[in-house]
Amino acid sequence: MNRKRLRYLFLALVGLTVVIVDQATKYSVMQSMRLHESIPVVPNLFSITYIRNPGAAFGLLAGSSNAFRMVFFGVTSLFALGLLGTILTRLPERDWIGQLSIAGILGGAIGNLIDRLRFGEVIDFLDVYIEAYHWPAFNVADSAISVGVFCLIIHFAFERKDAPISVTETPPSSLSP
Repeated sequence: MNRKRLRYLFLALVGLTVVIVDQATKYSVMQSMRLHESIPVVPNLFSITYIRNPGAAFGLLAGSSNAFRMVFFGVTSLFALGLLGTILTRLPERDWIGQLSIAGILGGAIGNLIDRLRFGEVIDFLDVYIEAYHWPAFNVADSAISVGVFCLIIHFAFERKDAPISVTETPPSSLSP
């Protein structure tokens, strides 16, 4: 098997692992908890809370009609998956940080898309808060997307670009002493 195929197989396994862990944790929460039930893990900081989010991140579009949300999220998801796949195939082979980040984002996007197709909404259960101030609940897929995007931003912000040598420049190795 050539290196390129092996690399894509590994990246597919990373994305598939995100999907499997995401779906398994959501299934576990749905089977063991009632909707809106909350189990404190770290008092006044973190709970497992079973909710369903019909909207986008942070509940955006939650009040829109079900038909609108299905079309909007379907089109948006297909566009995002196509864009991420294109970016992944265009990244240089040596750019492992970029590739792993995209694989995690793809896995997260697929995990949430599965929920939307199955239930018309996304299962969320990770609830971070301080006293009465709650961050919007999220899930493993959301975490993979957030970590992947954060890593890409940092990676591209600090990526070193080597300036190409122009035709008129003499490479440093050919200069006389």
